[in-house]
Amino acid sequence: MSKELAALLMERGIYLHEIAQIVYDLQIGFVPDLTLEYCVEVLTGVLEKREVQFAVLTGVALDKLAEAGLLTSPLQEIIQNDHPLYGIDEVLGLGIANIYGTIGTTSFGYLDKEKVGVIGRLNCNKVNKVNTFMDDLVAGIAAAAAAKIAHASISHIGSNLNSKTVPKS
Repeated sequence: MSKELAALLMERGIYLHEIAQIVYDLQIGFVPDLTLEYCVEVLTGVLEKREVQFAVLTGVALDKLAEAGLLTSPLQEIIQNDHPLYGIDEVLGLGIANIYGTIGTTSFGYLDKEKVGVIGRLNCNKVNKVNTFMDDLVAGIAAAAAAKIAHASISHIGSNLNSKTVPKS
């Protein structure tokens, strides 16, 4: 289903390499040999997780329904206008980000505030498009992938630690 999900993202104007660039930018300072190709590979793994698939399917469906004017009021206006107090879109993104622990949650918060890359484009694209959920879903996916990379690289960091660098309790 990850291929179908990638196709659904492309239908919404989002490409994996754009998300991979965000992941790369988040992790390159910590993983010097990181490549964009590896970031795409990790993203594909994140998209294979069922909870990610369900969150993306839900968010895309709600954005599309709002675009078509098919939601009941007041939900139609809330989603169509990305009401600032409607936090369900962030909850879906956080749900994805948290799959790999609190580092994902922290990265999600940063991405949600800074709106880097494709996230910013989605957040600003309000003409005939509703991306209330999409920007947060992409932030969640990028944060989860970055967290997965961080967890994988920490084993390398941990193996290089010696007793002089680890405080004794």
